[in-house]
Amino acid sequence: MNQPVNSDVFDYVVVGGGTAGNVVAARLSEDPNVTVCVLEAGPSDVGDDNVLQLDRWMGLLESGYDWDYPVEPQASGNSFMRHARAKVLGGCSSHNSCIAFWAPAEDLDGWAAGGCKGWGASDVFPLYKRLENNDAPGDHHGRSGPVKLRSIKGDDPCGTALLAACAEAGIPTTPFNTGSTVIRGAHWFQINSDENNIRQSSSVAYLHPVMGKRPNLSVLTGVRAKRLVFEGRRCVGTEYLDPDMIHTRTVRARREVVVSCGSIDTPKLLMLSGIGPAAHLREVGVDVLVDSPGVGENLQDHPEGVIMWEAKQPMTTTSSQWWEAGIFYDTEPGLDRPDLMFHYGSVPFDMNTARHGYPTSENAFCLTPNVTRAKSRGTVRLRTRDYRDKPLVDPRYFTHEHDARVMTYGLKLARRIAQQPALSGWAGAELAPGPDVRTDDELLDYIHKTHNTVYHPACTVKMGADDDTSAPLDARLRVKGTEGLRVCDGSVMPDLVTVNPCITTMMIGEKCADMLRADA
Repeated sequence: MNQPVNSDVFDYVVVGGGTAGNVVAARLSEDPNVTVCVLEAGPSDVGDDNVLQLDRWMGLLESGYDWDYPVEPQASGNSFMRHARAKVLGGCSSHNSCIAFWAPAEDLDGWAAGGCKGWGASDVFPLYKRLENNDAPGDHHGRSGPVKLRSIKGDDPCGTALLAACAEAGIPTTPFNTGSTVIRGAHWFQINSDENNIRQSSSVAYLHPVMGKRPNLSVLTGVRAKRLVFEGRRCVGTEYLDPDMIHTRTVRARREVVVSCGSIDTPKLLMLSGIGPAAHLREVGVDVLVDSPGVGENLQDHPEGVIMWEAKQPMTTTSSQWWEAGIFYDTEPGLDRPDLMFHYGSVPFDMNTARHGYPTSENAFCLTPNVTRAKSRGTVRLRTRDYRDKPLVDPRYFTHEHDARVMTYGLKLARRIAQQPALSGWAGAELAPGPDVRTDDELLDYIHKTHNTVYHPACTVKMGADDDTSAPLDARLRVKGTEGLRVCDGSVMPDLVTVNPCITTMMIGEKCADMLRADA
């Protein structure tokens, strides 16, 4: 649903109607004296059940709602892998499985200790509380925020057996989002979805209630940003492609421009606009405005493996989103956060195994071990200076041996869980990697060929201390070397949070809106 632009000048322009950008726009436009324009390249999600019905989320992958970015050939990873990035209002909060977590306090305190003043747990936990309407117990939870969070009831009998098997394997049944970090534990997730299983994306929660009702808020869909517009070093707006796919328009900001295009497209837009590693920009023919070597660096992700069993009984035929339970684990002593996480899937997950000949079944379940604090670091670069070309995404998966060790450990632990008595009525033949794959070298070869991602790329335009030359942003999310320009999305994280990051990205939007209001 496009709202007409009655002006081409606003107080704030938010480039990208994504997980964080919609939060910024909604909060700023609460002031009727402030005008805000949101530019989103994808379509609106209003009334679109393909997006809104959470149990359909897997159908969005590699669809028309997906930018569908391939990765560069990986020396030690799966070169067939795709990074799904949402092309729809709401960004990846309109495109994911809505697993909802507060970030561990240790993650956030690490941000603050690294130079991001104001981002510690005591600073931002109140923002999680502000944004949520949570049905879980605890005085730390919010009850009146825009984003409904609900606890999955656990109607899946195989998932129930899995949690019992975890307990038999020494992994206690421990609820999440209690205010304490779960280092070793398993439980049903919380999800940002309402009682009718309508996803609580940032667009549904923040924009839908006010679109068309606030004359100071314009939300434009189907408009793709081409480059930011500068007068000297001050960002004054952005050029975008009109929905007619021919004409270039410009929208200007009196106060500030906020880029919220996500961890792949935000560094791309900055580089197209002359902000990035100078040598790279010159190589592709972009004039350098600010030599910012950290733009497109520090790409972090949660790499994910898969182990799958044929089910001895019929699997559930209904689910909120088919990935309803999870496990955290510490693979070495002394950790203050888990370094291994599993998502339990009540469906087969052969996206990366079938092409290699591993057997599959339509009646199967799986565990997907992922490395929560991966140490491999990748990059995002321009392919050319043409905004229409997909960027070069090189995650460099498993280039650090830590990640390979944790993932290998995860496959072995998954087998130990499946061997417990509680799962004896469910776990049939191991389909992938299969019982013949036993040694660490064999498991690692399987991982390299078949791993996926949890679709959590982050940290590519990180914030940091004023004197940190590797950080393109200061702790107030301002782009160093410019005026009137901030970034607000998952790219700003200095380090990826241990858990699924969607709710944390909404929190970043809340924090950014507070800072914009304070600095106005």
